[in-house]
Formats: sequence, C-alpha cells, structure tokens
Amino acid sequence: MQTGKINVQTENIFPIIKKFLYSEHEIFLRELISNAVDATQKLKTLSSLGKFKGKLGDLTIEVKVNKKKKTLTVIDHGIGMTAEEVNKYINQIALSSAEEFVNQFKTKSEAEMNAIIGHFGLGFYSSFMVSDKVTIDTRSYQTGEGTEAVKWECDGSPEYKMDASKKKERGTEITLHIANDSAEYLEDHRVLEILNKYCRFLPVPIQYGMEKVWEPVTKDEGRGTKDEGRGKKDEGKESEEAKSEKQEAKSEEKEPKTKEVEKPRIINDVSPLWKRKPSELKDEDYKAFYRKLYPYSFDEPLFHIHLNVDFPFNLTGILYFPKVKRTMEIQKDKIQLYCNQVFVTDSVEGIVPDFLMLLHGVLDSPDIPLNVSRSYLQTDPNVKKISNHIMKKVADRLDELFRENRENFEKKWDDIKVFIEYGIISEANFYDKASKFCLLKNTDGKYFTFDEYRKHIEPAQKDKEENLIYLYATNLEEQYSYIQAVKERGYDVLQLDGVIDPHFINTLEQKFEKSHFTRVDADTVEKLIKKEDAQPSKLSEEQQKSLKELMEKQIDEKKYSIAFESLSEKEAPLMLTQPEFMRRMKEMSALGGGMSYMGELPDHFNLVVNSNNPVIGQLLLEPDGVKQEATIKQLFDLALLAQGLLKGKELAEFIRRSTELVK
Repeated sequence: MQTGKINVQTENIFPIIKKFLYSEHEIFLRELISNAVDATQKLKTLSSLGKFKGKLGDLTIEVKVNKKKKTLTVIDHGIGMTAEEVNKYINQIALSSAEEFVNQFKTKSEAEMNAIIGHFGLGFYSSFMVSDKVTIDTRSYQTGEGTEAVKWECDGSPEYKMDASKKKERGTEITLHIANDSAEYLEDHRVLEILNKYCRFLPVPIQYGMEKVWEPVTKDEGRGTKDEGRGKKDEGKESEEAKSEKQEAKSEEKEPKTKEVEKPRIINDVSPLWKRKPSELKDEDYKAFYRKLYPYSFDEPLFHIHLNVDFPFNLTGILYFPKVKRTMEIQKDKIQLYCNQVFVTDSVEGIVPDFLMLLHGVLDSPDIPLNVSRSYLQTDPNVKKISNHIMKKVADRLDELFRENRENFEKKWDDIKVFIEYGIISEANFYDKASKFCLLKNTDGKYFTFDEYRKHIEPAQKDKEENLIYLYATNLEEQYSYIQAVKERGYDVLQLDGVIDPHFINTLEQKFEKSHFTRVDADTVEKLIKKEDAQPSKLSEEQQKSLKELMEKQIDEKKYSIAFESLSEKEAPLMLTQPEFMRRMKEMSALGGGMSYMGELPDHFNLVVNSNNPVIGQLLLEPDGVKQEATIKQLFDLALLAQGLLKGKELAEFIRRSTELVK
C-alpha cells in the first residue's frame, strides 16, 4: 500500500473545493461523466489508430446509486489508469500550485470563479463538494509490468491511500460516499434531473438503472400452438375454430399487442441532430428535434438554421426561429451551449448577439471551455468571432428564404419581424444585410422592401424641402379617421404597431437620407407633409384671441396647447394632435432607450382649432353664453373621442348630452 499527501501547498485547498469550487454543486456529476467520456473516446481513438488491439466491447458509462450504502458510482470502460498515472493526474492537482489557486480565488468574485477553475484541472475534485470520501478503482487498457489495477482513496483531507486492486475489467470506477448535507444526490429524481440537464447528448451511452417500456409483440410471440392434439380435419373443410383464429389474427393486425419489458435506461442521444450533415436531414427531422428540446412548446418553429463551421473555429448547432408574442418576452434560457456535446450553460449572453437571444436551439463548440463566466466571454477573441459568424449565418439564411419564396416569407413576416427589427436596431453590421429582406407593411396589408416602398411613396410624399415623409399608424382602429384623411390625399400609411417599432423608426430615420417618419395623428393633414404655405384664415387675430379665452375656461392648459390653423372648411373644427418627437421619445423610454426621464413626463397634446370651419365662426356669433360653452365642450369631447381619449365619467356625460341634442 502507498500512502502520502496530495501535492498541495496549503491546508485550505479542500475546504475551498468543498464550498466554493462551483456555485452549483450538482456540477460534480457532469465533471465525472465528462472525464469518463474522455477516457472512452481516447480508447476508441487508440483502437482506430491500431494502438489498442483488444476488443472495445460495451462502452456504456454507468451511473449507480446505493441509498443503503449512501454511495454514487460512475463506471466507464475507457483507457483506465496505471498507478503512475493516478500519481500524475490525481495526486498532483494540476501543474499550477494549489497555493496560486487559493490566492487567485481570494481576489475574484464568486461569479468569476468558473473561469479560474478551468485553468487548474480541478474537475475530478468537484466530487469532494458532496462527499465525505471518494474511491477510484481503475485498470489501464495497457498490459505488462506497472499496468496493474490500482485503488485510490481519500476522505477529503490531503492524505490519500493507494493500493493494488482486484479489478479485472479495463476502465475506471469512481465511488462517492455522499455527505449527509448532500443526501439529495442519492435520490433517483435528482440524479435523473442532473443527467438529463448535462448529459442528454453525450457521444457515449450513459446508463442510469433500468426502466420499464412497452414494446410491440412480434407476430408469433406468445401464441401457443393451438392445434396441438387437434385431430386431422376433413380436407376442403374449414373448422369453426380455424375461422375464429383467422378473425383473431385480423383483429391483432389492426390493434397490435404490446408487452412491458425492462431495459437499461439510456439517458442520452449519442448522435444529436446538430452533429449530422444537413444533406442527410429532412424538415421533419428538425421539427422532431425541436419537440425533443422543448417538449412543452406547442408551436412549430418558423425556420431553422443549421450551423457547421470548422474554420477559423469549430462550431456546430441548430437555431430555430420560434413564434414570438407581440409583447416580446425575451427568454434568455432557450439556447443551450455545449462543449463537445457536454452541456455548459443556457445563459449565452456574449456568444449570441442580443437580438438573437429570442431564438431557440443548441450551439456546440470545443473552442469554448466547460467552465465559462461572463468576464471570460467578454474578453475571449474566439467568442466574438463566433458571435459575428452566427449573426452572418442568420442574415444569409433569411436572405435565402426571402429570395427563394417571397410569398411564404411574407406570410411569416409578422412572426419574425421582431427578430429582424431588433437586429437592425442593435447591430450596425446586421442592417447592411437585413436591408435587402426587411419588409414594411402598409395599412392595406401589402409588403414592401425598403427600396420598393421608397419608390412607391416618392411621387406623392415629398414635402416642399424635398424630404420624403413616411406616414405610419400604430393602431388601425383608434387612428382610423386620421388614416382615412391622409389616404384621401393620395398618401400611403405604414402599419408600425410593434413593441420595438419606436426604436426601429428612429434607427431608419438615421439610415434613410432626407427622410422623416410621422404618425398620422402627429399633426393636421396639411402639416403632415408641408407642400405649400397655409391658406388664409377667416378669423382675425382678435377673433382668435377672444375664442381662445373662451376655450381656456374649459380646457386644461397644462395638458393641451391651443393653436389656430387655417385648414380646409371640410376638416373638423377641433382636432387633437400629439407632437411626433415627444410622443416617440416617451414610447422609446417605456421600452428602455436610455431616456427614462422622458417616460415620466405627462402626455401633452396640441388642440388645433380650424379657423376656417363654419362651426368655429358661428361660435363667436353665438349670443347665448351657456350654449356657447356647451358647444365648445361638445366639440372638444369629439376631438378626444377621435383620439380614443374620452373615457369613464367624461364619456358617459358626452353620451348623455349627445342623446339630448337629438331629442
């Protein structure tokens, strides 16, 4: 027997490992199984190179729990270790000193620890986070002197024991004697939860216990020989019993029988879809894989993108465009990150551009280590390259879908536009590609590319300064009268009612030359697109002043600014408009646009008085002061109603007055 001290230069290393090695203690099982997979893959490689001549046999990795003995065991049939290798890989904690590890730990926040851990090779030692004692029973694939099986044992202190083992089979068996405060890892449901989280796509089969499944019964299975002892029947005659058997057989064909059998419970799919060639797969394969990833999602994905890159970095994966609700609920845990099929995290900020955090799917890259942190992701050059490449592949795929089948693309536009608009807002590089397939939808339900729409409105929607004015609506019902008024002028109106459209509009104004976006209710029709000087007013300045004083008695000056304009006689006598700039800034701040103070400002409207409308002229001539006030109130309520601002008590009062007027 060999005894000794693990090569650490501080007594504090094990308390730190036990308490702080990983913020999530469940990681220990991922680390042990990852090591087992590595050992198995190395043996397969040696075999393929002819350096291992033996039979590979069953390479399934087993996880076993013994609640009575309070143990959890991980067994592999990989390359195993010799006593010399145990000394090298287990008894010396990495090549860097443990003292350095402790010092670095003291200077880092817990959130940054994962990045440090990866540099010290401490994966195996994560087992001490949940164990009072750990044993390793291992036998190398090699033969000859010095390759005998060996057993190693440590109770969580720097002392260890190592002795010869009776193990006959090649491979490594690691047994954890689970500590009392970690008894949860002896429960089947908890172990299954961890295995399904971290190991469901590992390239080597992982078995955890047995499971009962239902399988179809084979055609002849279980059916006894019914004609045993049966006498020979008259030739050419079919017995009633034979007829009954035929009917029974037909019934079985329609409803195949099943039986319950017990089989090894294999946790993982060793050949996940993203590791296969896209040319071998059909659309239904991708949809089936999506259902496997998200069993509680009932919507089919809109599109998918299969990534397969081997230069200048390695990256495989499948990304799906899901249907997104109009509220744009960004769920940042829908893309799963793997390293060589080992689950790492579902928090992929930094790897995937922000606007693509709305996507679902998987990414797998050996260039991203198992132990990642936000600080690592922000500084690693490979991560930035991966992020840029994903963005490029998404843009290329969308462009391809648009060009191949525009009609189908337009049908799905309302579901995918939030991805594209968000990308245009947040990534300058994405705009260059997206400008070719990003669509604008008008209030008639027609779709246009940026270039197509510019050509569509150029003849009618340029103001006297040669600026192109893009008119838009955010609510087709509430802004119906405004939409109809501008359409009667021959103008076209865009439908921009998405939650991020205020930011999107702002971005487009910066991209488009000599162009402005204006909501249809931002001003009077004549002023939305200023083409000529205003027509003369039928009211003098004195008359306007007198009428303004009458209105100010009934209208909140803090909320409404009264302004007289000489519009067409056909236009309404009073109209409410909301200045484009202030309204848009408030909408942007509501979603988060760096100007949160704007959202706290009260709504402010312009009350436009049409000085050329006959009703306004008659107001000044009305001798009855009470009737004059009532008319102003009625006209003001009509203006509020047109903007959807007349509600509650005020609306009820308006209805009562209107009813009395028609009596």
